[in-house]
Amino acid sequence: MAQVEFIEAMGDEDGARKAAALFRARYGNEPDGVWAAPGRVNLIGEHTDYNGGLCLPIALPHRTYVALAARDDTTVRVVSDVAPETVAEAGLDGLEAGGVDGWAAYPVGVAWALREVGFDQVRGFDAAFASCVPLGSGLSSSAAMTCSTALALDDVHALGFGGDDAGRLTLIDAAIRAENDMAGASTGGLDQSASMRCAEGRALRLDCRPGLSALESVEQEPFDLAGHGLELLVLDTRAPHQLNDGQYEARRTMCEQAAAILGAANLREVADAVNAADDPQRALADVLARLDDGTMRRRVRHVVTEIGRVDRFVDAFARGDMRQAGALFDASHDSLRDDYEVTVPELDMAVDVARAEGAYGARMTGGGFGGSIIALVDTGASEGVAHAIADEFGRRGFRAPRALPAHAAAAARRVR
Repeated sequence: MAQVEFIEAMGDEDGARKAAALFRARYGNEPDGVWAAPGRVNLIGEHTDYNGGLCLPIALPHRTYVALAARDDTTVRVVSDVAPETVAEAGLDGLEAGGVDGWAAYPVGVAWALREVGFDQVRGFDAAFASCVPLGSGLSSSAAMTCSTALALDDVHALGFGGDDAGRLTLIDAAIRAENDMAGASTGGLDQSASMRCAEGRALRLDCRPGLSALESVEQEPFDLAGHGLELLVLDTRAPHQLNDGQYEARRTMCEQAAAILGAANLREVADAVNAADDPQRALADVLARLDDGTMRRRVRHVVTEIGRVDRFVDAFARGDMRQAGALFDASHDSLRDDYEVTVPELDMAVDVARAEGAYGARMTGGGFGGSIIALVDTGASEGVAHAIADEFGRRGFRAPRALPAHAAAAARRVR
């Protein structure tokens, strides 16, 4: 049987200690504090956020920790435990979008984004990052970095946004701009919202319709796996994870074009009309018949049906109907594979094996083109399913996968 590495969460005490120790080693002084933000798993509702749709993420216990101290000038220095000997440096004066290369674009971009919207009191900073969110796994390691940075800058500059859910929307916007505009990594906001707004033991029903207030845009849904005798296996396939090659943006653009053809502001409007119809299948067929391009029809079909699956999953889980919840996982993955075409062989193989090993349902999670799957399994079954996937990966010549123990964890917060 192939061995699978299970990546455990650091825990706040250990994470804060590691980040602070790296800070002292590189900069020779003490940080102002340590902040942490989680990675996320999206249970269902994929590629719906930028279409005004619904998503259902949970925060992972796996977090990125940043030890940070404000500076009196506009210089930013950052270091990570991935390459602890290398300090990256950038200046905020005159900085423009795309002006920072490499991973430093993410934290530097947060300060840049805050200054761009008028928070001139945001200055330079020194920061050291320590993380247990695996890179390239589709579990939002980048959002964990930008959100921890945003919360830290909010604290050290007394901006006053981190203390409540409504205020955190400003920090989320800065994190999104850092990724989209400075780092050039397209994101629709799901990842940052999950990192900043999730709650322990809850799944975040995130409504991405434009114009909603903080109160209107989220509902905290119970997600007690243990109470239902379940586990959520998160398995990083370690397949190459690329979203910067135009694939994500091409789909986003096509969805916008489809909405315009259909006379809607976004595909959420289309989905609401379809799902409220007396015969949703007929209504969807009528919508698709108005689109001449076959690829566009498939993209729209995924978005519309995926938006509808979110509330159906919430209802099924609340009723304890795990067969139906699992079937919705399966339908989501099949749609992402066949209609949205964002899976890769490793993702499809992992899902197929998980289903064959008795999972209630399994699906890819995240943007796709690599990354992770999730599987809803009985308590105690995660390890066996993970090993079976690893065995099949070995036979196929794929890289050995790794797994994460997952539960619905808390949002970003100061830990020291």
